[in-house]
Amino acid sequence: MNLGRGLIASAVCAVALSSAAYTEYAAKRVVKLPSDIEFTGLPGDLPTVHLYGDPNQPGPFVTRVKIPAGTKVLPHWNPDVAHTVTVLSGTFYYAIGEKWDETKLAAYPAGAFIAEPAKTSHFEWAKDGEVVLQITGIGPTGAIAVQPQNQ
Repeated sequence: MNLGRGLIASAVCAVALSSAAYTEYAAKRVVKLPSDIEFTGLPGDLPTVHLYGDPNQPGPFVTRVKIPAGTKVLPHWNPDVAHTVTVLSGTFYYAIGEKWDETKLAAYPAGAFIAEPAKTSHFEWAKDGEVVLQITGIGPTGAIAVQPQNQ
């Protein structure tokens, strides 16, 4: 009986913490004009701007990422509970899988939308030119590299 109460109490606390994180962001009005949006990143990283929330913390977030022309993003997965991608500009080449395979890549033009379950291994390419993506999710997020299997 006490175990059941403990599990219920844990579940209630988890929901309360998630709700608190969401309420914190939902209570704020966020407006970003194009002139306010500045992509930044360390050398070797993809230029990124966080528009809403904090992708490193629990709760909703919206991020934009620029993938420079020719850049290949090797197989990885994201731990987000919910993770969506909208192609804002360029043609985004995307495929599901744990190993890079150009034959699996499909072209997604500006306006395309992709929703993927947590921990879905995938890879990407800005084959034809720069691509700008808008990523929406429920954090914390990250890009976890898929470790190559010994053949």
